Amino acid sequence: MNKFNEKLTEYVDYAEKSLKEYNFLTAETEPQKNLIEAMNYSLSAGGKRIRPVLVMAFCEAMGADYKKAKAPACAIEMIHTFSLIHDDLPAMDDDDLRRGKPSCHKAFGEAMAILAGDALSVLPFEIIADDTELSPEQKIKIISALAKATGKSGMIGGQVIDMENEQRNDVDKENLRNMYRNKTGQLIAVSCVMGCICAGADEEIINLSAEYGYKLGLAFQIIDDILDVTASTEEIGKPAGSDKEENKTTFVTLYGVEKAQEIADKITAEALECLEKTGNNSFLAELTERLLQRKN
Repeated sequence: MNKFNEKLTEYVDYAEKSLKEYNFLTAETEPQKNLIEAMNYSLSAGGKRIRPVLVMAFCEAMGADYKKAKAPACAIEMIHTFSLIHDDLPAMDDDDLRRGKPSCHKAFGEAMAILAGDALSVLPFEIIADDTELSPEQKIKIISALAKATGKSGMIGGQVIDMENEQRNDVDKENLRNMYRNKTGQLIAVSCVMGCICAGADEEIINLSAEYGYKLGLAFQIIDDILDVTASTEEIGKPAGSDKEENKTTFVTLYGVEKAQEIADKITAEALECLEKTGNNSFLAELTERLLQRKN
């Protein structure tokens, strides 16, 4: 195993271990057992854990122990998981599979899936507020950044644009970039920002890290667009070809696969330029390249 893979495994293993430590099922919560099982079902379904990895990697790159970022690293994965639970609902994307398993609403019913997503949308702020590693000032900055990245002007706002675009036939590249910046880029950018805050980085570095995250998020989403038409359901763990079925405008529908890949390459190069200005961390640079080249 090379140095990059060792570090990636270390981060992912710590994220998995930490998420399990926030196990919610106790004697006191027995009446909510079904809710908690639905939360754990989706939270433990796997995935690349990219967002918590970014939180920890930026924290360490800025000179701090990455374990100091435990709470925000787990928090961002909970927020991401809540968004996936709700995205899969019949009223939204109506997907039966998530990460190769039945979606939460297929396993637990629609009402319980809605409530599991709701619970995972607020729990992150509790675990950050209760964390013993971060200062009160750091907690306030992290909670504020995470709330903004999640809410009406962030990920949820991006989902609204995405849904409304399904009813339009005039979606252009500016609209699409704006939607991706919010729906995907905000949570990736705030992951980088929270890691920097945990390490006490200055505002210039925080802003550069955010811009890196936005560019990484855009490239990541373009690759998702490409995989939706080039990969199988088994490879990507959710129904392939769903974008076309849902009448979604994507970078592939606007530009075709080859041109979309060229755009993703260019944006990844811009992300790497931002990264260099923060200190040119070799792990983060390789992670950026690997996300561009991923096949699922």
